[in-house]
Amino acid sequence: MVDIKPEQSIELLKALHILTRDGKMNQDSRRKLKQVYHLFQFIEPLLKQLAQQNHPIALVDHGAGKSYLGFILYDLFFKSLQDASHIYGIESRQELVENSRALAKQCEFARMSFLHLTVAEAIHTPELPKTVDIVTALHACDTATDDAIHFALEKKAQFVVVVPCCQAEVAGELRKIKSQQLHDPLTEIWRHPIHTREFGSQLTNVLRCLQLEAHGYQVSVTELVGWEHSMKNELIIATYKNLPRRKPTERLQQVLSKVGLEHMQQRFNVHA
Repeated sequence: MVDIKPEQSIELLKALHILTRDGKMNQDSRRKLKQVYHLFQFIEPLLKQLAQQNHPIALVDHGAGKSYLGFILYDLFFKSLQDASHIYGIESRQELVENSRALAKQCEFARMSFLHLTVAEAIHTPELPKTVDIVTALHACDTATDDAIHFALEKKAQFVVVVPCCQAEVAGELRKIKSQQLHDPLTEIWRHPIHTREFGSQLTNVLRCLQLEAHGYQVSVTELVGWEHSMKNELIIATYKNLPRRKPTERLQQVLSKVGLEHMQQRFNVHA
């Protein structure tokens, strides 16, 4: 079961189709709401830290989709702020952008914007601030999580909160080099196709954490909700602390070299 927060707008949940018109919730909707609420519990303390800095908060949600996360963050936190704090949803599907714009207007959420952009365009567009405070990405598929991290680094975000999904790029690279690495017994870890997929996913998130640490962030990794609710369940939270960069940079290079993926150094912002 998931309890709707008392300050949550019921009409918003109906508009997001999390609740039916008569206020009911099906199993899929309950799962979605539980995930977003759990993520809110992790993000709310970060937002409170930012609010104490006495300047408007700029939050960018990448791969926003239907913007469940953005709307609930606005309803539960941003709506009460008496300043210019703003949520920006970045989405590559025009129809979803238009739908989110219409819903924000309907709900009178004036400090929400939805942009039909790629990540590369988002980095350079004048429609976004030069720096942002927090970047989120909930279930951004494959390289979309990496794109969100790249955006966060370029925009000097204080916080990065991502829940990766179905990452296939590294697994694909491991398949290409499998025959070249057979002399190394470690290749047994990803010899079978299902292990290639799972190890590739695990390795991708390890590299993402090292990448963030190599840029001065403190990183924590936990699960979002119980595995019975989602198999894509890893939550990565990074806080910029200007920490030493040399050791994680070296570790990142060493890991890539160990598994034969030196050619991916640029992908993870590693300078040889």
